[in-house]
Amino acid sequence: MGYDTLQPSGLMSDFIRQCGGYAVVDGGLATELEHHGADLNDPLWSGKCLIGSPHLIRKVHLDYLEAGANVIISASYQATLQGFEARGLSKEQGEALLRKSVEIAREARDIFRSSRMRKLPDNSSSSSFVQPILVAASVGSYGAFLADGSEYSGNYGDSITLQTLKDFHRRRVQVLAKSGADLIAFETIPNKLEAQAFAELVEEENIKIPAWLSFSSRDGLNVANGDPITECAAVADTCKQVVAVGINCTAPRFVHGLIQSIRTVTAKPVVIYPNSGESYDAVSKKWVPTNEEEEEEDGDFVSYVAKWHEAGASLIGGCCRTTPKTIKAISKALSSHHHTDDT
Repeated sequence: MGYDTLQPSGLMSDFIRQCGGYAVVDGGLATELEHHGADLNDPLWSGKCLIGSPHLIRKVHLDYLEAGANVIISASYQATLQGFEARGLSKEQGEALLRKSVEIAREARDIFRSSRMRKLPDNSSSSSFVQPILVAASVGSYGAFLADGSEYSGNYGDSITLQTLKDFHRRRVQVLAKSGADLIAFETIPNKLEAQAFAELVEEENIKIPAWLSFSSRDGLNVANGDPITECAAVADTCKQVVAVGINCTAPRFVHGLIQSIRTVTAKPVVIYPNSGESYDAVSKKWVPTNEEEEEEDGDFVSYVAKWHEAGASLIGGCCRTTPKTIKAISKALSSHHHTDDT
């Protein structure tokens, strides 16, 4: 299988098998960019670094690959053409930055593979030494562009229709579909309407690319705006271009039940990458601790990993406030769980 040219119709399952029965997704990008000194207090958030500090993005990708990630997600979550235009950039400049987000991730993959190859003993096989790696081009929700917290509520108002959302996202998806990414990760989807928009977009004649749809939840039963997770996952199940469906940027304590609900409506691989358990304050634009009871319950979510995998999640990583240390621990936990199962 060529990992760099993933196609629909079950090949995500093949990729997971080649990874050993599970795949590790990377962790929080913005968290690490800030750790390396980036100031992300900006409507473009992590997308700001595409303009001024792409080397930091590459560094974070490499850190996650070193931690054991099989999937790295581009710095395009909040990088919209409309957002770049508001910054004073032309359409052409904005599209170039979208392509650049994927190029940086691909460069990191190449650097990592080359480094691993140089460490190979002369008589070893590269295929058994270098981990399979996919580059996913991130597409955030409409609410992420608004930067007003509505990506965590899904309440866009009555004026936002299916067609509005398709028109908003279309050109960005078209550009990323031809950027060299292996798939598109539609992330933090807060409502069924936007899921339907994404599902329809990836099946348009001039876009066709594998994708995953990943939703956010605040209660373990529904996505952020209150639509049942089962209905949203069913949208993903009916789209042949969607190769995985799951949950991201959600408190760890909700994830197990969400996996079980998703598995009732689809046999597609389930991708899970929760946040650290904190809540996002749209006013202060900061992550804040939950109440003490919830914080204690969430704790170190790596302890949940084996349970999530047993429930049916086959791609597991982290979202906001997680780090390469988290991803390394997830990789170790999954490896230990599989080793125990094999013995």
